[in-house]
Amino acid sequence: MKIVKPSYLVAIFLVISSQVFANVPAPYWGKTGHRTVGEIADNYTKCKTKRKISEILDGQNLALVSTFGDDIKSDKRYRDFYTWHYVNMPFGVKYEDSEKNSKGDLVTGIKKCKSVILDKNTSKADKAFYLKLLVHFMGDLHQPMHVGRAEDKGGNDIQVRWFGDGTNLHAVWDSKMIDGFEMTYTELADNADEISKEKVKLLQKGTIEDWANETQTFAIKAYASVEDGEKLSYNYSYENFETVRSQLQKAGIRLAKVLNDLFL
Repeated sequence: MKIVKPSYLVAIFLVISSQVFANVPAPYWGKTGHRTVGEIADNYTKCKTKRKISEILDGQNLALVSTFGDDIKSDKRYRDFYTWHYVNMPFGVKYEDSEKNSKGDLVTGIKKCKSVILDKNTSKADKAFYLKLLVHFMGDLHQPMHVGRAEDKGGNDIQVRWFGDGTNLHAVWDSKMIDGFEMTYTELADNADEISKEKVKLLQKGTIEDWANETQTFAIKAYASVEDGEKLSYNYSYENFETVRSQLQKAGIRLAKVLNDLFL
């Protein structure tokens, strides 16, 4: 009997995976980004909220569960949740006026998570599942390229060079700039900008739709910041990383607002 070498199996898997996922956008924010959002949110959640979250998640914190939405993507049982990670709408068109994805999108996904958590008949296991997704999706809501254009899969089809290596615009905003900054998620959270209570309240105003529309304005700028095939390095990060930091902080502050409202 012919023995198939493990290396050969890996090669086959990589080929099949590249074909299956060729038209699928990459996840939004990398693990460090999502964990930063969870860590920042924890700083703005009320004591009652913290107790309820700990009860539902059996002591796990927001940073730990923040990557759950991406972690389950390889499990075909959860493929129906994939379109909940992003929303595509033409530039200059507000979410309210845009054509909706029949499979759901990031805005409807967040609302679904909230409704399930609020339902008194929801089991603890389901509350935990949708709470983890909610934490993840609130991070996604503030990644500019996840409110990008449908025709290029949120910047995945815009090829660039990052310090000489081939990548795409989406990946640059998702993780390349964050990884290049070489701070852990706790360091990024601890070094978030100091802002007043009044500024926090201002950032927490609005609806999920309002926040999606706001993120689109940063997506427009991100698209305008590069040309296909452009070589990017220190200067690009210098010009754009403050936007990344700001969006991570806003995501955490607004996540805390959503959670505090859920667990009043």
